[in-house]
Amino acid sequence: MNQPTDGRDVVLIFDTTLRDGEQSPGATLNAQEKLDIARQLARLGVDIIEAGFPAASPGDLEAVKRIAETVGQEKRTNKFGQPADPPVIAALARANKQDIDAAWEAVRPAKHPRIHTFLATSPIHMEHKLKMTPDEVVARVAEMVAYAKSLCDDVEFSPEDAGRSDPRFLYRVLETAIRAGATTINIPDTVGYTTPDEFGRLIRDIRENTPGAKDVIISVHCHNDLGLATANTLAGIQNGARQVEVTMNGIGERAGNTSLEEVVMALYVRRSIFEVDTNIITQEIHRTSDMVSRYTGIVIQPNKAIVGANAFAHEAGIHQDGMLKHKRTYEIMDAETIGLSHSQLVLGKHSGRHAFRVHLERMGYHLSEQDLTKAFRRFKELADKKKVVTDADIEALVGDEVYQPQETWELVRVQVQCGNTVVPTAVVTLRNANTGEQMTEAGFGTGPVDAVCQAINRIVQVPNILTEFLVQAVTEGIDANGDVTIRVAVPESRGYKHTAQGRPRRRIFSGRGIDTDIVVASAKAYLQALNKLIAAGNEDSAAVLLGNEPISQV
Repeated sequence: MNQPTDGRDVVLIFDTTLRDGEQSPGATLNAQEKLDIARQLARLGVDIIEAGFPAASPGDLEAVKRIAETVGQEKRTNKFGQPADPPVIAALARANKQDIDAAWEAVRPAKHPRIHTFLATSPIHMEHKLKMTPDEVVARVAEMVAYAKSLCDDVEFSPEDAGRSDPRFLYRVLETAIRAGATTINIPDTVGYTTPDEFGRLIRDIRENTPGAKDVIISVHCHNDLGLATANTLAGIQNGARQVEVTMNGIGERAGNTSLEEVVMALYVRRSIFEVDTNIITQEIHRTSDMVSRYTGIVIQPNKAIVGANAFAHEAGIHQDGMLKHKRTYEIMDAETIGLSHSQLVLGKHSGRHAFRVHLERMGYHLSEQDLTKAFRRFKELADKKKVVTDADIEALVGDEVYQPQETWELVRVQVQCGNTVVPTAVVTLRNANTGEQMTEAGFGTGPVDAVCQAINRIVQVPNILTEFLVQAVTEGIDANGDVTIRVAVPESRGYKHTAQGRPRRRIFSGRGIDTDIVVASAKAYLQALNKLIAAGNEDSAAVLLGNEPISQV
């Protein structure tokens, strides 16, 4: 897999959107959403997909296993149009047998499985979190990496918080992991602490001072707490790293992870500087970015590099003049390179079900008969309302209609009355999916959306705080679909109830709704967020405790 193309080394892309990325507040994904994103990541050309943390919950284990059984077995096409093996499917595990067993159970069905295990090595983590001596850490690494190796040929080891670890101790730990059978050594800047010079030097020193380091793949995993994740990752590549751990849109805990699209396009645009290549099919970047945004409910900021709405927009007169004369005056890459082009009419109201299915499959969506029926019905409804139905519209309705959490409440109808001389009033009817019972309530608010939320609250009766409300247009035009994102927060009821800064810890759930009527879209989004909140119930998620020990992250 790590073979030269055009004389260049290949940097492996290890995508952890489904593991580290899902730890973004409100980004919880259901099993079908994870599978669909995994399929799109494979289509994108990702080399390794870290599909989850199986020990976190039975649901996470089953989701990873499902990805291993499907995406981990499916042939794909590489960027040269040639048949290619499926991606490596990896799962994260703490350095204990229970976690490693769960990870192996989950990834074993894949053609290329990997166990990724980790243990902290910084003084602050060893003393305060692990309560282990350095010698005990070394012994644990030797034992657990060897145990993982006894199950799986492909083992990755990460020294958590490597950026704040003593380098000499790090060399010792890494040598131990390599001797025990690790094939990839990942160096995480867990809290985004280092600068590019520091991090690049760390990678170089590890290669030069760790016995066996030049015989394994050195990986980097950087967080963005100081806004340096991409810069640190590129510094790691320049100093010998040949795997990078990234997420789509840079999502992840706190300020997020290194952004896949930023690293890949930096290597693509500045080939003469980095002299390396990737296996990524760049034309799939925009579609993948949009899918991850829709399914997680995390909206991409307009000025986000590569995939933001403004990334290829030019408003200033001087820029426009330069673009008209020669596009390279102010654009260093083509929008088409990342799969972004002007919307085109793709299907109409007379299009049939078969044509719709074929088009969806070309877009990367593989729906069951039941889901296809639901999506096709929504497509027909949309085609009656809009003159032009675009790929963006279709992606939006598939995400809105098909891949939703287990619903407790379903929206039946919503009606509002509003204006500058009346009190905004909404009448909402919901159906309880468990009992079939329909309930209708009225709500009053400061505006039509507030009134709708108040009416829904009277039926659902789940305490929450609405923390974010955002409306965007999916496509251009007065008949555009409205894309509404809503986030709700509830107090954390288990484990640590306060953040490190002493603030109350809250769990956040997001919902996203699509409709040509933004009030209806808002009702869908709010109800989806509440359904996620209800579905969470007493189940553990990747961010809660297992027993009394917090789940650590690399």
